[in-house]
Amino acid sequence: MTGRYVLAPLPQQTLAGWHRFVETGNADVLAPLLAEDVVFRSPFVQTPFPGRAATLLVLTTVVQIFENFRYHRSFIAGSHDAGLEFSANIGKWQLKGIDLIQFNAGGEMTEFEVMIRPIKALQALGEEMGNRISPQLAQLKQAAAVPR
Repeated sequence: MTGRYVLAPLPQQTLAGWHRFVETGNADVLAPLLAEDVVFRSPFVQTPFPGRAATLLVLTTVVQIFENFRYHRSFIAGSHDAGLEFSANIGKWQLKGIDLIQFNAGGEMTEFEVMIRPIKALQALGEEMGNRISPQLAQLKQAAAVPR
């Protein structure tokens, strides 16, 4: 693929809001950036977490767990698709990762996928996340599975 891509204006605003959330950890900053039907794809489980509530829970918890978090590079794959390379620590483990984000026409995040390496850091993150939010996340997934 060749050419240069530019993120559309509304997703650019959302991405700026995302960086404010990462700096502050404030869920009130994050909530309006997420579409109601956003899907979060975790690096530890195959089944995605559907909905704003589950995504808020996961992302607000992760920013509390990561230490020395920082973004290094951004990649734009189209007017509504971005990738952000990051690094952080979890206890003694240093990790690298990528956030892959898709936006709708209104600029809201509709898909948020995370990839992390190495496996030891991912395991440490999974254990810490499980200790903090496993029951709440299971309830949200179960509620999302109920037909309406």
